[in-house]
Amino acid sequence: MTTELTVLTLAALLWVVQFTAYLAAGHGKIDLGHAIGPRDTPFDKPGVCGRLHRALSNHTEGLVLFGIAALVLTVSGQSSGFTAACSWIYLIARILYVPAYAFGWTPWRTVIWIVGLLATTAMLLAAVL
Repeated sequence: MTTELTVLTLAALLWVVQFTAYLAAGHGKIDLGHAIGPRDTPFDKPGVCGRLHRALSNHTEGLVLFGIAALVLTVSGQSSGFTAACSWIYLIARILYVPAYAFGWTPWRTVIWIVGLLATTAMLLAAVL
């Protein structure tokens, strides 16, 4: 398995960890009827719970783009030391993003997000250049 696919797998496991942290943070703070209902109407997710939910949503979005990059590089046989390093940078940025968002580290949350996006973009560019 390429480094990019290994990191993609670890990033997916990070999603599971983030989801679990979000659930734990919301335990007892979110109305059970809303939590188990159809969620037709938005409801408040207070404090850290809301921030962890938004960080999870952000990771979900970023994971799609990173997954495309990792798969394209692997399937096309273009995995390299550079793209492997970019994938690790992406994962480290995603790991750091969780506490940065949860604890409101301004402006570091945005800086960390940009680092992850640039790493993914570099992987995509490496695939087409």
